[in-house]
Parts: sequence; structure tokens; C-alpha cells
Amino acid sequence: MAGCGIRSLRWGLESVLSSATHSAGLLPPEIWVNDADPDRAELLNRNLEPLRLKGGSIQLANEPAEALLSRAHYEGRCFDLIDLDGFGCPNALLQPVLNVLANEGVLLLASSDGRSPTGHDRCGAIRRLAAAARTHPASWEVALRLQMAALARHAWVLGRGLEPLACFSDGRTFRLAVRLKSRLAEEEEHLLGLLARCDACGDQAIQPLLSLQGWPSCHCSPGDGRWAVSGPLWLGRLQSVEVLGALLQLEEQLPLTMSPVSFRLLQRLKADVGLPVCCWSINELAKRLALSGPPPVSALVEALRSAGHQAYGSALMAGQVRSDVPFPELLRVCQSIHRAGR
Repeated sequence: MAGCGIRSLRWGLESVLSSATHSAGLLPPEIWVNDADPDRAELLNRNLEPLRLKGGSIQLANEPAEALLSRAHYEGRCFDLIDLDGFGCPNALLQPVLNVLANEGVLLLASSDGRSPTGHDRCGAIRRLAAAARTHPASWEVALRLQMAALARHAWVLGRGLEPLACFSDGRTFRLAVRLKSRLAEEEEHLLGLLARCDACGDQAIQPLLSLQGWPSCHCSPGDGRWAVSGPLWLGRLQSVEVLGALLQLEEQLPLTMSPVSFRLLQRLKADVGLPVCCWSINELAKRLALSGPPPVSALVEALRSAGHQAYGSALMAGQVRSDVPFPELLRVCQSIHRAGR
């Protein structure tokens, strides 16, 4: 999973150079680097040499991740940070990974399985996520919430809780950063639930599994609507304002380690923690209202907030607004913005 080892090199060098490490008198971290392909060993050794020259400690392995994680668990070893990046869906490794992740440890989880969680391979979603996945305008966010729910279920089996730190996607890879807690937060189980969307009218609704009951009527005429339900998925926030703020401040200490694109991404994530859950595409709203063009996201957010609702531009997909506004009122506000802009 380490590939050519460049990300491992960055982890090591940035921690060795970090002023926080030196000011706290901490030793450089021990970096474990594993890729199952033994033909990569020579390349990994060569690429990681700059870290050795800086005094970094490296344990290099070429074996299946399951073997490495199982041996670490048997030896009672725990890691403070695990960066798990494999091909496809990583869920077969979730339990072995959580078994060796320390309390308050951070897991960086990447999945390149885009079809299953976005509703394009529904049987695959059942197999890999134990969930129903339906197509949705906010498909990237739904995919992240489905993956987060799968991770939460594995953590809860161990009596542990989860704190999302940062979740994002480029449409090809879905990335989650979470902190493992020693126990569940109060009512954390209420954050597992279902998301429903009516393809006919576009209305949406959510329900926690713990209070699951009949779905309300959508915006369709009686008898015409039909909910398409996705889940179980994560209904809680997806970002940590505190952690993202600290990462943005690090850019001042290590100015060469963050690209302008990454800096802007962190700024967007910090401005949108992922609540409320329901997201609407402004292009879809304009199409349903037969408008000449979509309303600007900023104008729609401002109008909804002025009407007393929560509203944010989505940081996960462009051209989307998240809000707790009832769907009929959302349509009315979009219509009023369009008329005012004529």
C-alpha cells in the first residue's frame, strides 16, 4: 500500500522538521512502511533514504497488510497514526486496523471504489458496505457517509467511538480522517441512519435508525411520490473545525508542505462541517422550477439564513447547498431569487 513510499517520506520528514516535535522534546516518530509487492523493496529503500539521513526511524516490510496488522495485534503493538490506502474498497481491513490503532489515534482511510457507494453498483454496496446506495445529486457526500457508517460499526463492536476530522473526495478517491476514541460519545448511536430522496419531486428526508418509523409524505401529489433510501450512513458532522484550523496554522510553520490547492480545500472544509445532512443541487432546483439558470450558491445561502434556516455551500461538491429548510420553502426561495435577479 505504500507504493513508492513518497507519502511515507513526507510523514517522516515533516514530523522530524516540526517545531512542535522539538519544542516538546519528543523523539522522531517510528515510521512503519509496508507494501505487499516485494519488487518495490529496493525503490522504497532508496526513496526513504533522506529520512534515515535526518535520523528518522523506519521499519520497512513487504507483506500483505493483514499479516502485518495481525502480528502487531498479537504483539500488543499500537500505532498513533495509520494511513491506509489500498486499491478499491478497504473494508476488509477495518477491523484489523482498529485493533492496532491507539486511543486518540488517527486513521486516514482512502477508498477508490467509486461505483458501490454512489449507487452505480448496488449489489457491490450490499457486499462491501452492508448498505443500500442509491444515486443522489450529492453522491460524493453520500459515499463518504456510507464509508463513515461502516467504519463506525467496526469501532462500536470494540466499544470505541469515532470523531471525524476531515472527509473529502475528488470523485475518484474518497478520503476520511477520523480519531478513535476510547468510548462512544453520548448518543453517538443516533448518528447512524437513513437518507431518503424522491426522484419525482426532489424532496429529501433523514431518520436515525434508533427512531426509525414511517417516512413522511414528500412534495409530490398524494400517491405519486416514492422514496429511494440510502443507508445505513453517518448522519453526523464530517469535519472538525478545530483540527482543520490547526492544519491551516501549520502552513505558517512549514510553508513548503502545503500547496495552494490543499490550503483552499482545508478552508472550504472548515467552513462546512457537514450539517445539516440534506444537500440540494442548484442546477437541479433550477431545472425543476424551469428557471433560465441556477441561483448563485451565495445568494441562496444568504436568503435561507435570512429566513431563519441553517444554510451552507457544500464544501464537498460544487454547486450544492445544504440546509434544514423544508423543500417547498426551498423552491419558493429559489423562485424569489430568480425573480429579483431579472
